[in-house]
Amino acid sequence: MRIVAYVANSGSGSVSTFDVRLDRPVGTTKVGTGPTGVGVAPDGSHVYVANGISDTVSFIETTGRKVVATVPVGSYPFSATASPDGRRVYAANWGSDNVTVIDAKSRKVTATVPVGELPHSVATLPQGTAYVTNSGTNDVTPLSKDNRPGARIPVGDFPSGIAASPKGDRVYVADTGSGSVSVITPATNKVTATWAVGTAPLGLAVSPDGRWLYATDTGANALLIIDTTTGRVTARVPVGKTPQGLAVSPGGNRVWVTNEESDTVSVIDPSLPKVRATLRTGHHPEGIAITPR
Repeated sequence: MRIVAYVANSGSGSVSTFDVRLDRPVGTTKVGTGPTGVGVAPDGSHVYVANGISDTVSFIETTGRKVVATVPVGSYPFSATASPDGRRVYAANWGSDNVTVIDAKSRKVTATVPVGELPHSVATLPQGTAYVTNSGTNDVTPLSKDNRPGARIPVGDFPSGIAASPKGDRVYVADTGSGSVSVITPATNKVTATWAVGTAPLGLAVSPDGRWLYATDTGANALLIIDTTTGRVTARVPVGKTPQGLAVSPGGNRVWVTNEESDTVSVIDPSLPKVRATLRTGHHPEGIAITPR
């Protein structure tokens, strides 16, 4: 199986696919209307696409890159995220202030969980828990293994992107309105650090070894590379206009960034650090996910 990047084009109702090893396009898959977030199954068998305007999640089988199921969820789902064990898919419904939990095998909705206002993104942890950013209430809702919401955790202004460390001992939150990243310790569900990082950080991803946090700075058209041991920004890599989502290749040697207003994706070598390729997508690319193998 190729390692493939899947990019949701919110303005085209499609997903663009790219061969990650060769930095070249593979094809296009039609999904619902207004696709935004993209998630991938841990075994690489399926990709999940949140269709914001259609109020659905598309299941794409990666072997043929075809939609095999379309699951109705809440109002304006912004993201679709798989659990580490591959059993569940979480859709954060921006328009209905809740999260839809889908059984990945049966493709049936098993729970609808109330969270804060304007839920944006979900991070899932190896422990079976999940964390949801609430852009409208400036906080994060933790979800237990059995999908019960816990006490909301205050963070910075307009929290959007969220990512967990590989071990699940840290959760990073992009405070887009504050220009910062909040660091939550799951053992206590408290913010233990706040890092000033840029103008308007949005998308987040962590390197496979947990050493580096990557953030798209949508206000500065740049990828931020952040040392997770210090919270310091070590590099700012110029990319296209209004960068949104990002994903890291399985080996950690490439970072892919979607540029919404440029209709492109930037491929960055973080070791240099610089852009090594710029590839065309559909219209208004937002979310991105890369298959693990």
